[in-house]
Amino acid sequence: MIYILNLGGKRLRPVLTLMAAEIFDCSHKKALDAALAIEVFHNFSLVHDDIMDDAPLRRGNVTVHEKWDINTGILSGDAMLINAYQLFENYDGPVFKELAQLFSRTAIKVCEGQQYDVDFEARDNVKIGEYLKMIEYKTAVLVGASLQMGAIVAETTGECKEAVYEFGKLLGIAFQLQDDYLDVFGDPESFGKQIGGDIIENKKTFLYLTALAEADELQGRQLEHLYSINPPETSGKISAVKSIFESSGASNLARKEIEKYTTLAFEVLEGIDIPAHKKELLRNFGLLLMNRKV
Repeated sequence: MIYILNLGGKRLRPVLTLMAAEIFDCSHKKALDAALAIEVFHNFSLVHDDIMDDAPLRRGNVTVHEKWDINTGILSGDAMLINAYQLFENYDGPVFKELAQLFSRTAIKVCEGQQYDVDFEARDNVKIGEYLKMIEYKTAVLVGASLQMGAIVAETTGECKEAVYEFGKLLGIAFQLQDDYLDVFGDPESFGKQIGGDIIENKKTFLYLTALAEADELQGRQLEHLYSINPPETSGKISAVKSIFESSGASNLARKEIEKYTTLAFEVLEGIDIPAHKKELLRNFGLLLMNRKV
C-alpha cells in the first residue's frame, strides 16, 4: 500500500478536494482526510486495474502484483478501499454521512466503468456514446466527487455542491479524452508513458471509434485489421494507426470534443455562486489540465 502511494502521480483529485474547501471559505486543513481518502481510493482502483490489465509498469515502476504477487495485489487494494472509508470517521455526523454516501455512489460507478472497459475489449460494435459513458463512470465521476467532497466539508449550499460536482465531471471527461489523445500524439519525453500504448493494446478509444466512423471503407478495413494484431507483432502498427487517425479527421474531432467538454465545464462554473476571483482559480486549473503534456 505504501509502495503504490509513494509512486507519485498527478495528485489531481486530492488537490481538487482541498481547492474546493477553500473556494467555499473553509480551511483546506479540514478537508485533508477527505482528500487523502480520494487518493487512497484512486490508487486502490489502479492496483486492481493493473491486475486485470496484466500491466507490468505503473508510473514507470513495477506494479504491485508484479513486485509481490497477484494475491498480495488484491488484498492490498481491498485494504486501501477500507482505509479510504476509515478516513471519513474523522468527520462528525451529517458531514460524515454525506461524504460516505457520495463515496459509495462514486465507487459503484467507478467499478461499473471498469467493467464497461473490460467488456469493450471483447466487443466489435462499441458506440461512441457508450465509450463516453464508460469514461464518465471510470474517470470523470471521481473528479466530480473530489470537488464535491471539498464542498461538503465546507458545508456550503446544496446548489453549490451539485454545481461543483457537475463542473468536475465535465472536466473529468475532457481530461480522459485528453489522456487518450496524448497516448497517441503526445511527446514521449514529457508524457511519461509509452506512446501508442492504447494502440498496442487495441483499446477502443474515442480516436479509434471516431476514425472507424469517419474513414472510408478501405481505411476502415485497414484499421480493423491493425486492431486484430496483438503483441509482439506491433512493428509499424502505431505509425499506421496514427496515420489513419489523422487522415480520417479523428484527431481533429478528438481535439474538438476535448474543447466541447471543457467549455461545458466552464459554463457550469459561471453559474456557481462564488466570487469571480475564485472561479478564475478553477478555470485556470481546467485550462492547465487541457494544455498539459503529461
